[in-house]
Amino acid sequence: MEFRRLGNSGLRVSELCLGTMTFGHGMMGIGVLGQEEADPLVRAALDAGVNFFDTADVYSRGESEEILGRALKNAGVARHSVVLATKLRGTMSDAATAETGDINNRGLSRKHVMESVDGSLRRLGVDYIDLYQIHGIDPYTPIEETLDALNDLVRLGKVLYLGVSNLAAWQVSKALGISERRGWAKFVSLQAYYSLVARDLEVELLPMAREEGLGVLTWSPLAGGYASGKYRAGKPEVARRNSFEFPQVSPKAEEALVVLEQVADARGVTMARVALAWLRQQPGVTSVIIGARNVGAARGQPQGRRPRADPRRAGEAGRADRAASAVPAVDDRLAVGAAAAAGALRGRGYSPLRREGDGPAPVLACVHAPLRVQVHGVRRDLRDHRQSRRTRREGRLPCLRRP
Repeated sequence: MEFRRLGNSGLRVSELCLGTMTFGHGMMGIGVLGQEEADPLVRAALDAGVNFFDTADVYSRGESEEILGRALKNAGVARHSVVLATKLRGTMSDAATAETGDINNRGLSRKHVMESVDGSLRRLGVDYIDLYQIHGIDPYTPIEETLDALNDLVRLGKVLYLGVSNLAAWQVSKALGISERRGWAKFVSLQAYYSLVARDLEVELLPMAREEGLGVLTWSPLAGGYASGKYRAGKPEVARRNSFEFPQVSPKAEEALVVLEQVADARGVTMARVALAWLRQQPGVTSVIIGARNVGAARGQPQGRRPRADPRRAGEAGRADRAASAVPAVDDRLAVGAAAAAGALRGRGYSPLRREGDGPAPVLACVHAPLRVQVHGVRRDLRDHRQSRRTRREGRLPCLRRP
């Protein structure tokens, strides 16, 4: 397991993170696991070297936090050896959701921030939270009020680091500027949806995060199982996308799956493992958040179709299978193969961000955003965002070159 710095902080987290939205019973039907089912998942992740666990107070109204806290205690892991991340903002009661009462049990007001952190600490059974993230924007609360309250949590020692999830690039930049000007604790991470079949993050958020020194945590890397290929032969009996198609994928996602299948077949591994390998090697990505319903899925063996084994690559496939531990861990050659095969779709989308000195970037037809942007390299990207910093006060957008 590789460990990476979380943004510009000194905190190091595993490149794979166990997400716990499936813990509990609720959350739009995604939460389906009780304590007995969650304990083996947490134990398997720890055995694989994962030290990073992500949850939120809104996941099954706190039940996910409770189950995760007990699972870590049942595993006998020391508190200092794991990194716990949780989030706040969502409504925590039916009355708050319907706005018929309990009206302050939601959002990012100082009142809710202070009460939410105490609730999360109690449910997790810990004295402090490593990474506390705001779970979206609160249109009713000035961002200054939220940032001031979060800074107080850091000063009180209840929270060590701050993060942000599901905000627009300009909102994150504004928050960072306010915190820097006031001398408050700043966000060190950005959590957002990013997948091989949904690459909107590359337009603004990922370049911004790299420029500002934010660690990027990607959720739903397989787009609710879509990138595993298990929906291509019809919907399986038990799967998230059966009840609602979330998260969204690119209109050209099926074309991407064709290439993904070719790479997986050539390597004798699952499509899911190749998709995860591609995501892990993207510049700027710190950790990939993976959720599962059982240990088998967490080991990189989803219930969807498995690529046909090629006898000529039996040894290579065996090495890849042995490399998979309790969570998908893939030989980097799979990522290289995925990038090379993606070149077959050159010119139909926009290129991934590249390191300076890299050759021509492969292009994958996975553009979900209507604006087709081509980022030509790190140096150009950073220059554009330095320009955007100078012009931010004037309300102008960063320069983006159309192909």
